[in-house]
Amino acid sequence: MKLFLKPGACSLSSHIVLEEAGLQYETETVDLQKKVTASGQDYWKINPKGYVPALQLDNGDVITEVPAIVQYLADQVPARKLAPANGSMERYTLQGWLTFIGTEIHKNFSPFFNPATPAEWKSMCRANLERRFGHVADQLAGRDYLMGADFSVADAYLFTVMSWAKYIELDLSQWPSLAAYQARVAARPAVVAAMKAEGLL
Repeated sequence: MKLFLKPGACSLSSHIVLEEAGLQYETETVDLQKKVTASGQDYWKINPKGYVPALQLDNGDVITEVPAIVQYLADQVPARKLAPANGSMERYTLQGWLTFIGTEIHKNFSPFFNPATPAEWKSMCRANLERRFGHVADQLAGRDYLMGADFSVADAYLFTVMSWAKYIELDLSQWPSLAAYQARVAARPAVVAAMKAEGLL
């Protein structure tokens, strides 16, 4: 398998899951401005959406979107317990978290990385992020990970988007359970390996 990524972008979550899963893979960076991969391929031909991540399977099929990629990877190694069994209520809880992280947290960060975004919109998005992080902090109180005792693919995604808070000077320490969670996930060997590989450590 090959993961197409941009260091530090949302593709980091898929990279972390690949490490947690212990699967054989390689990575290739993408210049998202030029839509060209490190080896010179036209990225539009790999992922017509033009953004990362994209996971190219051994048979040539390509999966896009973080929730789809990380669940696919988790299902390759069920013994690792990176996602509950398909059809279980726990799996739907996981999918709820993945959707919430993608639509309510990830997308509220996006305007801060666009220089054309008006200040008023950024202010609204910051308020949204503070409310969403407050909710997550409440849910994490008394538990190690989003799903309870076990690390899941949702944690890889949440950790990734949480790491962007420093770029907008949003102090996560105002939510002690979030700060403790971030440190806990950051210490996992798979997370360290993925971040080192992307030059983030």
